Amino acid sequence: MMDLHCHVDLYPDHGEILRDIENSGYYVLSVTTVPSAFRGTVALAENLTNCRTALGLHPQLAHQRHNELPLFDSLCNETRYIGEIGLDGSKGYAEHIEDQLLVFEHILKKCCEFEDKILTIHSLNAVDEVLKLLKKYPSSGVPILHWFLAKKKQVANAIELGCYFSVGPAMINSARAKKVISWLPRNKVLLESDGPFAKTDGRPTLPSDVVLVIRYLSELWERPINQIQDDLKLNLKYLISSKKL
Repeated sequence: MMDLHCHVDLYPDHGEILRDIENSGYYVLSVTTVPSAFRGTVALAENLTNCRTALGLHPQLAHQRHNELPLFDSLCNETRYIGEIGLDGSKGYAEHIEDQLLVFEHILKKCCEFEDKILTIHSLNAVDEVLKLLKKYPSSGVPILHWFLAKKKQVANAIELGCYFSVGPAMINSARAKKVISWLPRNKVLLESDGPFAKTDGRPTLPSDVVLVIRYLSELWERPINQIQDDLKLNLKYLISSKKL
């Protein structure tokens, strides 16, 4: 199984999250919020064979850390995975949308220099703008829309662009998110925790908590849990073997 969006370096207890990754055996993508955190996060999980680190610059930090773009460029060949990146049109961040657009477009352009990037993307209250830029840079990589909240037409547009969608335990506690999940194609669904920001039972969500999503999908799709697990593993296999040329 997998957790394709986890902020490993930001957990208050690194020992707990590292043990959970090791004990679960799940394929975990450790995302970063600024390029300067990348190498330290790589070192944090260096003894885990089932954890990969992504290089990111979070849209909520774009206006403060856009000066790290040269560092992003210098590190971009050290990992296949890019994230967390994207745009955020929420209150408190929409005022910085020009900085966000500059950063996100720069990153997509840079990723076009490679053939195999996988991108985990934040699009809260900025779905149309994110999809517009993904369409503009189709060679930037394979997009995973993290915690995707959108209208049905926007979901259809994302599917047309070849996007995957990562679903976490926090989403299945939201009526709005559950509606979006019901619109997703089964062959494009992946799992995430978004811990430690997302919470499960009042504590930071761990990779092992994605089992809650598996149970939910089993009910939604009316398929046994073992078949859901097989479907999700196949989705991960196709993601990892994919390229956008």
